[in-house]
Parts: sequence; C-alpha cells; structure tokens
Amino acid sequence: MRAIRKPSPNHLPIAGYALLARETTPSAIVRYLDQYVIGQDEAKKVLAVAVYSHYRKIATLRNEQGLIGKSNVLLVGPSGTGKTLLCDTLSRMLNVPFVTADATSLAQTKYVNEEIEAALQRLLDKADGDVANAQHGIIFIDEIDKLKATNAQSGTSSGESVQHALLKIMEGSPVKLTGNQYIDTGNILFICGGAFVGLENIMAKTHGFGFIATSADDNQNILDRLNKRVKPTDLFEFGLIPEFTGRLPVIAKLHDLSKPMLVSIMSVAKNSIYHQYIEIFRGEGVELNIGRRVFEQIAEIAMEYKTGARSLRGIFEELITPILYLIPDNPEICKVEIDSLFEDARFFKRKPACNGHGDCPP
Repeated sequence: MRAIRKPSPNHLPIAGYALLARETTPSAIVRYLDQYVIGQDEAKKVLAVAVYSHYRKIATLRNEQGLIGKSNVLLVGPSGTGKTLLCDTLSRMLNVPFVTADATSLAQTKYVNEEIEAALQRLLDKADGDVANAQHGIIFIDEIDKLKATNAQSGTSSGESVQHALLKIMEGSPVKLTGNQYIDTGNILFICGGAFVGLENIMAKTHGFGFIATSADDNQNILDRLNKRVKPTDLFEFGLIPEFTGRLPVIAKLHDLSKPMLVSIMSVAKNSIYHQYIEIFRGEGVELNIGRRVFEQIAEIAMEYKTGARSLRGIFEELITPILYLIPDNPEICKVEIDSLFEDARFFKRKPACNGHGDCPP
C-alpha cells in the first residue's frame, strides 16, 4: 500500500496539491532555516523570497491560462558553504519532494535526456508516486559551474549541450517517464548551485556602478549592493549560455564559513553532529560533554583543508569512534568528558547511587 503524505502545517491543500499557508512568510522561512543552517543570512533571505514568490504565484495564477514565469534560483558559493543543506532544509519545512542531481554526471554521459528523466523519476518516487505532489517539488542541480561551454570529449556531452538540454524542463514542459506516466515541470522549482571558481575576478573587472551620483549613505549602500551582485554578463563570460542564465533569474551568493560559524555548525545547529551524538550516548546511559575548545580545534583543521563544513563530520567522528567503541562493553561508564582534541577523554564510572541514565555524580 502506498504511503499517504500528511499535509504540513506550512501548507494549504488546494486543487490536489499543497501551497504555502498564509503564516509561511519569507521571514518565517528564514527563521526555520536559521535553526539548521548557520550564517549565509543574505542568501537565506533571497532564497526565502524566491520560494515564497514561486508558490504564491502557483496559488494565485493556478486557474489562469498560460505559463507562470518561474523564479528558478542560482546559488553561487564555495564548496561546503551550505548550498545543498539550504535546499534540503527548505524542502523539509515545506514538505515537498526534493532530489539532487549532479551536473558533472550529466556532462559525462551521451544520454543527457535519460539522466534528466531519471532525476524526475526520483522526484516522483520521493512523492510516493503522487504526480501532483511531485510537480510541486524542488530539484537541486549541483556543480552547475562545471557546464562551462567547452569542447566535448569522446563519449560525453559538452557543457553547452547539457545547458541546452536543461532549458525546456527548467522553463516547464511535460516529460514522459517509465510506465507511460508524464510529469509537468512547469511548477517544479529548480535550484542550481556551484562554486564558480574565478567568477570573482570576472566581477571585479565588469562591475562599476560608481559613476552614479550619490548624496547619502543610503545611495552608497545601494551602489555597494549593485557592485556585489552577480550579473548575467558575468555568467556569460564564465561560460553559461544566455538562454540558460535566463532560466535562473534569482541569484544568491554564499560566503566562506568563518571559524565561529564552523563551531556553531557542529555544536549549536538543531541537527548538529554534537546533538546527534549526545542522543546516541544517552541511549547507552552515558552523558557526553565536549568542551568548546574541541570544536574550535576541529574548525581550525577544517579551515586548513579548505572544504568548508564538509570535513567537520569526518574529523568529529575520528574523535568519537574509539570512545563509542568502548562504551557498549563497559556499562559501568556513566559519563565522558572531552576537553581537547589532542588529549585523552575522561571516563567516569557509575556509582551505586547512579540510576543508569547518565545523570550520576562523577
């Protein structure tokens, strides 16, 4: 029996599909994202407004004839800065099906359309086979910057040809899937992401709004914002074709993560790895306490790796693995404290007065 998706409180079911509830404003979306994604405040606002606008247009214009102008989004930022996490968290809040696709994989095959159809099939699977629900989902295409217009290699598709192949589905068209099913991509939100290494140099050459007369701080702030924007012409020079860039009218920039941000990702975010392991240890009847200095040391190593937040979990689990290896075989342990990445953890044994739930005195 196919599972029935329960409607989210952030939606109102209308005409067979879910739309944003009135209280799901852009600011409410940002507040939700803040619980799981550290930093990137400006990108959150841009994404929240784009998503709000996208689903509101569907609700408002659903009975109108003709295509709804879509506000697909481009996320530009270094690897490990939270592009995929933003999209995944957003889809969970909105309770819409979400899948990721890899632009590099699309470019490494001669059968681009089949790969695109496979991504849409995964979206339908995420919607438990509900076509109406899938048609209001989100598809995140990562490493879109790898689709630069270059010469094709043997057995692969050129980046430019993949861009052309994506045009129709990003704009909106019916696509035939297995089993004679069709999915219309007209209301699917496409979010593309990439590091775009070298784009900053292009922007530095092409930006220059300083010739506009300014007489107040507000005017200067507007100019500063304009000069920081990624312009379509910047993307053309980078290697994206104008038609493809036109399908991504909303552009949000993500920035490198600072050391305090990396510390917060590990220890403060609602789904942080520290909170996850606190629960795992609690299930073993053990209290886990890790000092802030440990997270700072892990953040310093991650910054040396230059991979953003991607390496945090690996380093953290290296620290935890030998400890968690011992815990299940030593039920007398009730508490573990770690003060430094470069010092042994301290183990506290259970006392007779301990109730076996990790809250015994050391």
